[in-house]
Amino acid sequence: MNKSKSTKPKTGKPKRRRFSHPLSGATPGLLLRLVSEYGLPRGMAWVDYSAALISSLLKTPITLVERGRVALAGRSMAPVTDPIFIVGHWRSGTTHLYNIMGRSPGFGTVSPFATALPWDFLLMERFFGGLLKKALPDGRYIDNVPVNADSPQEDEIGLANMSPLSFYHALYFPRHFQANFNAGVWLDGCSHAEVAGWQRRLKYFYLKLQIQQPGTTLLIKNPVYTARIGMLARMFPEAKFIHIHRNPYKLFFSMRNFYEKLLAQFALQPWDHIDLDEHIFATYSRMMDDLDRDWAELPPGRRVELSFDELQKGAIEVLHGVYDELELPRFFEALPMFESYLRATEGYIKNTYQFPPETIDKITARWGKQIEQWQYEPPGQYEPPGQYEPPE
Repeated sequence: MNKSKSTKPKTGKPKRRRFSHPLSGATPGLLLRLVSEYGLPRGMAWVDYSAALISSLLKTPITLVERGRVALAGRSMAPVTDPIFIVGHWRSGTTHLYNIMGRSPGFGTVSPFATALPWDFLLMERFFGGLLKKALPDGRYIDNVPVNADSPQEDEIGLANMSPLSFYHALYFPRHFQANFNAGVWLDGCSHAEVAGWQRRLKYFYLKLQIQQPGTTLLIKNPVYTARIGMLARMFPEAKFIHIHRNPYKLFFSMRNFYEKLLAQFALQPWDHIDLDEHIFATYSRMMDDLDRDWAELPPGRRVELSFDELQKGAIEVLHGVYDELELPRFFEALPMFESYLRATEGYIKNTYQFPPETIDKITARWGKQIEQWQYEPPGQYEPPGQYEPPE
């Protein structure tokens, strides 16, 4: 596999999609700010951007009504319980873990509607839930994981519709890919006011989730938070963290697929200038260094770590250990729901990849610290198709 094929998608040009762009859930003000700061869409991407802007304008009255409703409801609510965060680099198994744990009736999760319409989902789901269900895609664009109305989602796309600080803006506006990514993940170059604004939006979004799912503890999954554990621990002093890691060799090839598919679907600007391999190498190293630093500051009882391989081999046993370590309630009540979901994934077929020796050597050289720390081995040159394994 040569570099020209592995580091860049085939065209690097935005293309028109058959579905609405995720930015359709943003406000008009944010949409205009994004093009002002990150540049205009190119080519047919203008269709997607224009449709998103029209959509945001049309639902502005609903947004305003919902803000008033949330303000009133928030005054009478009991204090929101600090969340449980599932963290881990992208493609490490966070989705599979979230899909299992999210079946517990004790947890509140982020629905597809909350992700797509963070400003309006309470009213939109109430009055237009049937139409919204029909608009859901059959599965995620990066793998074969199905998307249903009750499928728990990471909160990052929703936050990208609420704030200019999100790594998704690097995918939407890749003209300044690295700068947008670093601001969206590490808040590089962001002022105190910008960071405080993101924190307010996050807490507001979580308040809405709690209004929607009263009496639950929010279970939140977001790979970005792997680099922000320290900040989240300060924002939510009783929050607990679950870190899941995966074989770095397999993660690298999965990340190539991740970026190529998401850029092809979501980018509003060309991306053929991006060296994806170098970006993946540097991002993983920096994120794992941040994780090591912040993880050590968390006291026992607020953190637990597991591997994707362990979860694949014995999910129920691993989950029982997570519940015990974090002192989480209602495990046996949720057990039948965990088992039901696991049975439903028995026929899931994962993406497969080739593993050229020269790329394996580069991964060993760049990520040797984590490979040694978690005692991972390189895979063979080819992962055969047809393996029935849980989603990542």
